[in-house]
Amino acid sequence: MQRTKAPFRADEVGSLLRPPRIKEARAKLEKGEITAEDLRKAEDLEIEKVVHRQASIGLKLATDGEFRRSWWHFDFLSHLTGCELYHPDQGIQFAGVQTRHDAIRVIGKLDFSDNHPMLDHFRFLKKHCDTAHVAAKMTIPSPAVLHFRGGRKAVKAFYDAGCRYLQFDDTVWAYLCSQEELQKARERGDNPDGLQEIYARIINYAIADRPADMVITTHVCRGNFRSTWISSGGYEPVAETMLAGTNYDGYFLEYDSDRAGGFEPLRYLPKGNKIVVVGVITSKFGELEKKDDIKRRLDEAAKFAPLDQLALSPQCGFASTEEGNILSEEEQWAKLKLAVDVAGEVWGK
Repeated sequence: MQRTKAPFRADEVGSLLRPPRIKEARAKLEKGEITAEDLRKAEDLEIEKVVHRQASIGLKLATDGEFRRSWWHFDFLSHLTGCELYHPDQGIQFAGVQTRHDAIRVIGKLDFSDNHPMLDHFRFLKKHCDTAHVAAKMTIPSPAVLHFRGGRKAVKAFYDAGCRYLQFDDTVWAYLCSQEELQKARERGDNPDGLQEIYARIINYAIADRPADMVITTHVCRGNFRSTWISSGGYEPVAETMLAGTNYDGYFLEYDSDRAGGFEPLRYLPKGNKIVVVGVITSKFGELEKKDDIKRRLDEAAKFAPLDQLALSPQCGFASTEEGNILSEEEQWAKLKLAVDVAGEVWGK
């Protein structure tokens, strides 16, 4: 019952804690003590190491940890034609903490450029994943993220660069489950009614022409900044549209806290090849979950979706921004190894 294609029984969302070498290099670049090329060399070295570390613990995939990014989304979006990064008076408000004052805005017709820097980032990742004999996984923000905060061409470009495992990271579905976030949208003058159907159409359009050998998943994020969060509310309001109405191959769903509600919405997962990757291992703190507790939660999820259509991962990345969550690197690796070990016991080696 193990899987030879993505998403794998033991998987991961994407971002990893930034190693000290990268943090130090970024600080030196900001002070003008090193060049951008010096930073790139430090990133190259750490990405090569982290790919092999992922392979060594038994994962069948590897990401670059998003080591070259400051933000999980702004670094991608700011390099789209027609977008720019700017600095508003306030950051994004999380539970009890606010981010740096960065944001994105649309200043012209949107397009995906052939020289978008993340294409080269992926090519570097794939070269080292091939050496380590693991699948190279690339993560980019969903097209819906740009709209709520505020293509097709990108999917083809990554495919042409060799990407066969692409993930759309998406906060929007979780916002649409949160009464508080819906109210904030209305206070901004937006009308969230009907947005889930609009977003489903946008997503399906963006991935409609993907080749048969390309897997595209999504991660539904509830907010992840220094171990804090934004959205609360179970998946029930969006589950049918999201699970049955979007044409993703897999869904990484956060289930590490009561804020996510129960597993009942998984009943909308169509029978067949789609996979829900159940995020019951938290990336927000270092205490290691017990194997029996994880297995019990997988059993609960299997009451609503077939076990053969489930997989396991941490609930989110470990560093959606360069600040990272409040846990150590060794605690991070222990959680990823735990996912591998439990998946082996549940679905076979």
